[in-house]
Amino acid sequence: MAASSTDRIGWEPEPSQGWVAPHLAAELPGLGVAWVDVECAAASRSPEPVRRRLQELSDRFYGSHAIHLRERPIPAAYRVFFRHIGLDPDATRTPIEQLALDRLHDGAFKPRGLPFDALTIATVETGVALRAFDADRLDGPLCIYDSGPGEAIVDGGEELRRGTVVLADERGPLAPLFGAEEGACEAGAGTRRARIAAIQVGGVPQISVDEALWMAASTLVGS
Repeated sequence: MAASSTDRIGWEPEPSQGWVAPHLAAELPGLGVAWVDVECAAASRSPEPVRRRLQELSDRFYGSHAIHLRERPIPAAYRVFFRHIGLDPDATRTPIEQLALDRLHDGAFKPRGLPFDALTIATVETGVALRAFDADRLDGPLCIYDSGPGEAIVDGGEELRRGTVVLADERGPLAPLFGAEEGACEAGAGTRRARIAAIQVGGVPQISVDEALWMAASTLVGS
């Protein structure tokens, strides 16, 4: 999916929806993954409009916002989900809370380059958890399931504890669904086509997922 410079005005991504293991879907209603593939510039530095957007977000996001963040419906939904899958959200932070802590520690949302800055903007604005993979290194659609005995992250990654809920493609697990671990095929400085994935949990409305994907993807397409 890509657009020329003349096509970018009014461009909207069409998200794909991934498969969720039936027993997880029954146990964790609302769990899902949606994604868009976007052409992006392989650069370590974000362009000036993206850097300005980060600064504008920093200026609007104060300590009081971080304190009351978990009271908002979408951040609260991720905290509830973390507990359901055995993660302590006060130890392993939800994506939006980790960004909030980084903002307070660093004094601003620091530019990290694309596509990471696009994800930061979309997550801060919507609260939705996002990840970015190198689409050219993936095999087939994304899905969510729990790992089996001896299963490991693809491309020589670490072995997973049995029952770890993972984000995967057709080869196997790419990364634990949440956590600080870097997964296989994560987008990086050499990425030319990024797959922006939104992880949806119960209590996160579809409209917010679509908005987060659109915001991250349009930031990349317009950069």
